[in-house]
Amino acid sequence: MEQGLTFLLPLLLGLLQQGRGGRLEVEPPEPVVAVAVGESRQLTCRRACADGRAAVVQWRGLDTSLGAVQSGAGSSVLSVHNASLSSAGIHTCVGTCGTHTLRHPVRLLVFAFPDQLTVSPEALVAGQAQELACTAHNITPASPDVLSLSLLLGDQELEGVQDLGQEEDEEPQEGEGQLFQVTKRWQLPPLGKPAPLTLHCQATMRLPGMEPRSHRKPISVRPQPPWTPSWSRTPPTTSGVLTSPKTPVTTSLEATLEQTSTHSPRSPGPEAGNSSTRPCHPEIHQSPIPGGLELLCEAACGPGVAVRWTRAPGGLAAYQRKEDGAQAWLTVLWAGCNPEGWFQCRLDPGGHTARLYLLPEVCSPPMSAALWMGSLVLGLLLLAFLTRRLWRCRQPTR
Repeated sequence: MEQGLTFLLPLLLGLLQQGRGGRLEVEPPEPVVAVAVGESRQLTCRRACADGRAAVVQWRGLDTSLGAVQSGAGSSVLSVHNASLSSAGIHTCVGTCGTHTLRHPVRLLVFAFPDQLTVSPEALVAGQAQELACTAHNITPASPDVLSLSLLLGDQELEGVQDLGQEEDEEPQEGEGQLFQVTKRWQLPPLGKPAPLTLHCQATMRLPGMEPRSHRKPISVRPQPPWTPSWSRTPPTTSGVLTSPKTPVTTSLEATLEQTSTHSPRSPGPEAGNSSTRPCHPEIHQSPIPGGLELLCEAACGPGVAVRWTRAPGGLAAYQRKEDGAQAWLTVLWAGCNPEGWFQCRLDPGGHTARLYLLPEVCSPPMSAALWMGSLVLGLLLLAFLTRRLWRCRQPTR
């Protein structure tokens, strides 16, 4: 009996192992595989069965139709060509030997990291404390653990700066997927004299399974202009510093000196937004028009800047808009009640925003159909009553 069991045990084990095979081999082996927008990538999966038969291997999952899958004896290759944001997702390799099936999921991460950095202001002035903003455009993913912005002096981070925070905003675009612009701001201490080495804003993206990628934007540093006594400066009315918001701000050296130097108590200084050493801020003005309201967002920052509307109650598509460089108009037309909520515009480069909250002030809801019909019937009854009385009064008495 024992000899029979000894003979049958290997046979039973062999039957149990029949159809089974080795593990799935996936290249690349990482659970997350990153590919840049427009680039191509291949995912290969293999499995061998223990009995020598060819395993059935196939890539499956969402969006596999966006790539080319070629499957053969014991292997399957998923090729993604000209990757787009819609190509991202979970792809699963399924390998079967007989009745034994193994699965290996792989997340395909499609990222966008173009060399599109802007800084505001474009030039700094040595010897002055100033604020600096750096923006990376058309980025995804944009989370802080993936994308970081830093300020470098040579190859080292600039010391003594105050981090004012990092924010992200969706880029306006057409097509599939979402791209973002990420802005970080710093408060800089007075830079040394003479001007230091070239400063750079550096954007770095770190993704699993890839070496970090970086882009740099140089920032020039000008020597501080020589101090000039206040009584020898050209009056603001002739230098063009105190101009209306619609007039381009003078950017000459004389105007820069007028804007950044200290003013006497009797002479109010120009707005901080006009200074060439500080990022300027957009402003929103409103003016009534027949049947509505017109909002104007503008930034008196000189050439090379633009403003655009980024938020409105009910979505921007519900409004008439016009954008022209440093000015952007938005027309609010209402029937009954004006919309309530936040209107927001944004300055590029720099990323500063202006917001306006509009409260409903004009409300005249239209008359309901039932009320209108009731009023009509009442008017007809009154007219019939008056007509009958008038007819009876005009009848001759007998």
